[in-house]
Amino acid sequence: MKKAIIIVVLVGMFGWAVYDFAGRSNDTTNSEQEQINHEEESDHTKAEDDNHTNGDDEGSDYRVADDTITPDNAKVGLEQGDAAPDFELQTLNGEKSRLSDYRGQRVLLNFWATWCPPCRAEIPDLEKFYKNNDVVVLSVDLTETESNLDEVKNFADEFDMTYPVLLDEHSKVASVYGIQPIPTSYMIDSDGIIQNKAFGALTYDMMVEGLERMQ
Repeated sequence: MKKAIIIVVLVGMFGWAVYDFAGRSNDTTNSEQEQINHEEESDHTKAEDDNHTNGDDEGSDYRVADDTITPDNAKVGLEQGDAAPDFELQTLNGEKSRLSDYRGQRVLLNFWATWCPPCRAEIPDLEKFYKNNDVVVLSVDLTETESNLDEVKNFADEFDMTYPVLLDEHSKVASVYGIQPIPTSYMIDSDGIIQNKAFGALTYDMMVEGLERMQ
């Protein structure tokens, strides 16, 4: 009888040990699965964020800003979707010209100099673009890098530049816009938001393409 009781106790203890081990294993498995699920959700979210950030713009001459950007929530900056920094410069005609004066119109803002071969090559297309389209062309000459002001005037006459030529005599605007290679161009929509930017000379077709992408 005593042996039977001992056997029952031992069997019960063994059964409990098996049950307890199985329960702990199940809890561990559930915990690990929850961790895996959490990591997969985090990776999925990151992938979606990366896709949203990268968009489909890679490799294009023009990159269009997110059309949800509005003047009310746009910060001032130099990237697509930023509000273009305002400035005021004197023109070759001696008048004052401010970027914000053209709010309500689409603007191609172009930085250039007379000594720059790609700039020279681009100017006929800029003139054609200005004459054939509903757009403002603001041509900012890096005057501080020129030999003298007469050189700019003669150049503008030679190339029949009818759009405004602004004189950045102390490179202040070029500094604000971080200009390094020239020509550099910004397409700015009627709300003052940068929609496209390009480094190097643009062709007429590229200018028209950028304009058509803006409202």
